[in-house]
Amino acid sequence: MSAPIDLIATFIPNDGEFHRVKLALEIAIDEVVKEPGCIQYELTEATEEKLVLTEQWASEEDLDRHSKGIAVQDLNESLSALLAEPVKVERV
Repeated sequence: MSAPIDLIATFIPNDGEFHRVKLALEIAIDEVVKEPGCIQYELTEATEEKLVLTEQWASEEDLDRHSKGIAVQDLNESLSALLAEPVKVERV
């Protein structure tokens, strides 16, 4: 069995959009934690300057499925005009 995949996603909201970005993330979190292979998907830092989401997936296949899923599509659509820069996703 392969080791879990750990990711950190950083979101930089536009000025004045922190609460809308946080709400969009909270809505996505409620859906994503139900996805197969999701071990962790939680907001671990939230300041006016940035929000950090910590993710852990059981396998590459689960992460790929998540990346193409409706929850991510909906989140990207919700955030399209609210972020100062593209989401930064890093493997840790």
